[in-house]
Amino acid sequence: MDGGGELGITKKEAEAEYHCHDFEWEDLRADVEANPSFSYHLSPFPTITASPQPPSSEAWRSFHRCHASGKFFKERRYLLKEFPELLNSKGCAKVLEVGCGNGSTVVPILRCSPSISVYACDCSEDTLEKANEIVCNTQGVDAKDRFHPFLLDVSKENFPGWLFCKCCQSSDSSHLYVRGKNSISLKEDQCCVGGIDFITMIFMLSAIPFNTISATLERCMSVLKPGGLVLFRDYGVYDMTMLRFLPHQRVGFREYMRADGTYSYFFSLDTVRELFHAAGLLELELEYCCVRSVNRKNGKNMQRVWVHGKFKKP
Repeated sequence: MDGGGELGITKKEAEAEYHCHDFEWEDLRADVEANPSFSYHLSPFPTITASPQPPSSEAWRSFHRCHASGKFFKERRYLLKEFPELLNSKGCAKVLEVGCGNGSTVVPILRCSPSISVYACDCSEDTLEKANEIVCNTQGVDAKDRFHPFLLDVSKENFPGWLFCKCCQSSDSSHLYVRGKNSISLKEDQCCVGGIDFITMIFMLSAIPFNTISATLERCMSVLKPGGLVLFRDYGVYDMTMLRFLPHQRVGFREYMRADGTYSYFFSLDTVRELFHAAGLLELELEYCCVRSVNRKNGKNMQRVWVHGKFKKP
């Protein structure tokens, strides 16, 4: 799924996406709220007249089919600066990348440590095939027995038991591996991979309907080990791309639908805090990252807002 929103990202944005504060979010909010042309973004959404929202999965499948050639999403090289815990993980850490898209998050994680394994799910089989191709052919990345893509729409489906079965959720299983998209190979005396140490959710939650986010987080928490971390990055309220949406594209409060049927939600810190706390997670870090860059075509300033968060399962 992979969020799908980092369209036309500039070099400066790619380099400065981590912990950057080119401007104050409160100043941006004041400017937006004082601009009458943006008033429709701020008004409550008329839920009485809202029509049922179509599923986002097929729209994302179509999106990735249209962009199957080349790397539509660039490797997220900032990831390890944003989340150094991945570099400092001890032992054979297991990472679950939710909504992996074509592997732009997977590649830097696999490259950073030979002891890390990545389990990556997406709702599109075509996308998983592309991710596997990119990851396995990337120079400097040894993906053998370390990259395990599997088909799953996390907004609607539970994770398979082989990630963290109910019998093992209070134990520590290790030295297991998975082969293929949905099949696994385990030792005779083991029933699952023993749970996940890190879950990465990078521009993923914003890509599913808002009313499915709580259930999605609950599913993710079911396979995270106690003490495990959720590493979160997504679009923040008043990001430049939010302000570009037109009134007829609103499908909820701070929620929009593109012409191709894909969703985009923009998070406030309070919303993220409420959602993750409700899922039983402890907040470690939560802040806006504000990046200013210049459009090389028209010379205009572009103000990007992302939400950075780290959460821990007790």
